[in-house]
Amino acid sequence: MKLLQRYILGELVRVFLLLVIALTVMLVFLGMFQEATARGLGPAQILQIMPFVVPSMLPFTIPATLLLSVCVVYGRISGDLEVIAAKSAGISAMQLLLPAFLLGTVLAIGSFGLLNYAIPWGVSNIERIVTQALEEIFFDVLSTQHYFSNPNEGYTITVRDVKNRTLLDATIRYRRNHQQITVCAEAARIHFDLEAKHILVHLKNVSGGGGDSDFSGEMKNSELRFPLELQLENVASRNLTMDTLRREIMRAEIDQKRLATEKNMKAAMILFTGDFQQLAGDQVSSLDKQQKRVVKDKLQYQAEIHSRFSMSASCWFFAFLGGPFAMLQARRQFITSFIICFMPILVIYYPVMFLMMNLCKTGTLDPWWAMWVPNLIIGVAGFLVLRKVVQH
Repeated sequence: MKLLQRYILGELVRVFLLLVIALTVMLVFLGMFQEATARGLGPAQILQIMPFVVPSMLPFTIPATLLLSVCVVYGRISGDLEVIAAKSAGISAMQLLLPAFLLGTVLAIGSFGLLNYAIPWGVSNIERIVTQALEEIFFDVLSTQHYFSNPNEGYTITVRDVKNRTLLDATIRYRRNHQQITVCAEAARIHFDLEAKHILVHLKNVSGGGGDSDFSGEMKNSELRFPLELQLENVASRNLTMDTLRREIMRAEIDQKRLATEKNMKAAMILFTGDFQQLAGDQVSSLDKQQKRVVKDKLQYQAEIHSRFSMSASCWFFAFLGGPFAMLQARRQFITSFIICFMPILVIYYPVMFLMMNLCKTGTLDPWWAMWVPNLIIGVAGFLVLRKVVQH
């Protein structure tokens, strides 16, 4: 790389790092407080999740920050007539723009890594911290009030005391098949299982039960399992790694074939027996709903895979458009050039991207090409601007 190109690349990296740190810090605080409000976290948990919120923000801040950096650097050198001086020395505008294209390529690869690995890693750690916070709240309530109730799941726990996370003289009441069951234990240990979304209660020296309970009379050891109310939705596709998405697609295809076979067999059996009213019955309707859900999940996972490549490549396309545009707007302030360049992106690029994403999730369009339409629009606009810069 020549001296002039190294100089431009150094300016781009310096400005980019300064801007991305400032913008990411602002968005991290916004995302952090939004996460804390939604999940009821305290100050200690907020500080713990802060490092894991950063990766989820970077893929969205990097393209816009790169565009601003390109507008700053190329707007300044063009305003100082350095581009004209370089052209008079026989250096084309493309050579001056190569550092921006190189930085855009590197950031595109980095953004893909963040989308594929860093965001799932950050989300899993945030869920772990939330679970630990729930454990602390759970034991604090039992330690202070000696009573915990979850009316939604229909169980209550009463204890005499809590020592080292062990419940002493615990009395547990829960419902099973519309029957109230009471279990007493000399000691109980609580374990929160995040993956299975369950609270495991290990009981020692148990008495009680009866009815439809898991045990009756007296037992030395036993175990109860209650749903864990995390207030967390199912894991979104954007929080899964690429390998997990591909496995989910394969599983969805297998389920889709299995459900289709079951539906055909069920329909054949109904036709054979002559009970045609069952064709509109609950069993066939249930299979239809399962098929639609499986197809919906499959389309969502496929759209997510292609959207990651498209979103990552947007870094390069933003640099491809921003560099030449900043050269044309040499006499303007860099912030004006950025706004003039970014507003069409905000009005056209992102709405088209969300539209393509929704159409791909519904199966209307094929994601392998539809998710690249927004980048294609930016690429065409960048080519037209670059052509003017090269010619004049």
